[in-house]
Amino acid sequence: MQRKLAWIVQFVFATMLLSACVTINIYFPAAAAEKAADKIIEEVWQLEDEKKEEKEEKEE
Repeated sequence: MQRKLAWIVQFVFATMLLSACVTINIYFPAAAAEKAADKIIEEVWQLEDEKKEEKEEKEE
């Protein structure tokens, strides 16, 4: 019984040790990320411009 428990503990430990060594790297293309960021910034500026125009229209 003790041997079986020892094997199970060793197996679990070895599995945890091996899984801890796995690294997942995700690479994003820089050009695509920059293009997406520019698009988001443009959309934000457009929204801000629209809000300013609405505010000016209300004040008039």
